[in-house]
Amino acid sequence: MSKNDRDTLIAQLLHHRDASLQPGDSVVPSILPTAVFHLPGNQANAPYQYGRFHNPTWEALEAALGLIEGAETIIFPSGMAAIASVLFTCSRAGGRILIPADGYYATRALSEQFLKPLGVTVETRPTAKFLDGGFEGYRVVLAETPSNPGLDVCDIAAVARGAKAAGAVFAVDNTTMTALGQQPLAHGADLVVCADTKGVNGHSDTLMGHVATRDGALMARIKDWRKFSGAIPGPFEAWLVFRGLETLEVRLSRMWASAAAIAERLAEHKKVVAVRYPGLASDPAHAIAKRQMTSFGSMISLTLKDGASAERFIQDCPYIQPSTSFGGVRTCAERRIRWGDAVAEGFVRLSIGIEPLEPLWDAIDSTLRDIA
Repeated sequence: MSKNDRDTLIAQLLHHRDASLQPGDSVVPSILPTAVFHLPGNQANAPYQYGRFHNPTWEALEAALGLIEGAETIIFPSGMAAIASVLFTCSRAGGRILIPADGYYATRALSEQFLKPLGVTVETRPTAKFLDGGFEGYRVVLAETPSNPGLDVCDIAAVARGAKAAGAVFAVDNTTMTALGQQPLAHGADLVVCADTKGVNGHSDTLMGHVATRDGALMARIKDWRKFSGAIPGPFEAWLVFRGLETLEVRLSRMWASAAAIAERLAEHKKVVAVRYPGLASDPAHAIAKRQMTSFGSMISLTLKDGASAERFIQDCPYIQPSTSFGGVRTCAERRIRWGDAVAEGFVRLSIGIEPLEPLWDAIDSTLRDIA
């Protein structure tokens, strides 16, 4: 997606409801907190029947997300609920699925603890080597690119071709980039999942996730999964994410620009052992990232000399919020080793927020310089 295309898309996003508004209508979607709808007589075809099936506030958010995804979209109460919907609807007992060895740990935990006992063979592969070994025999292939937290990248189009040839359903976890930074469906993926808790909502005040696909049969299955599993979002939470989505491009533009500048400076810093950021020309993922991403994201992986240095950096920097998650307006960081990720003791996942660049960098730099 070119910058012009993205700019046009954002303008459309901000005004996509205008044509449906009547005089006196609220420009902002309403929050409709209801479990039941008025259904006199035989109303099986009524537009709304029950609160577990549908809600107008959900639909407002789904329409907006669908616009930037370029595909039909369904929302879930968290990113993990979205991932679960894909894995459980597309897997079968006796089948094999492939997931990232270095991606979000909860995806592996879900698969091992709940799919494996149902007779699904769960296999993993590092993101940087995701093409190695091909995809024959897999029913589902789920990639996460860039990977969280290591920021390795796989070639989405190449994986899509291989998975399609093997008869597998190919899904991409696009949480780190969002649809504005990367469009997996345009590169051949069957499904996209995204934790809107992160960048899409952007204010760290609610959980949400979504699935997008251009395959009507897959979408029908996923809709049924939400309906019958009860994995539904609340209307107020959907409204919050809708509000956050309207400022997504403004926030990401600042975050992406700051992250690119800070990554360059960290790569030269004497107290930093290693930096991973797909936007660095020296990064192993740069060539592929440049082909398939419209920007390089707001997340940086850096390694300091040991765990104590990493802890001190996170705790002492005045403009870093020590917390898990990423993509919010505040710069935040954590040692991912505490969640069991296969990273060095001094590894830090740094998510750049919307703070002005120079004060943020000065705080990062001075804190690093104070580390013995």
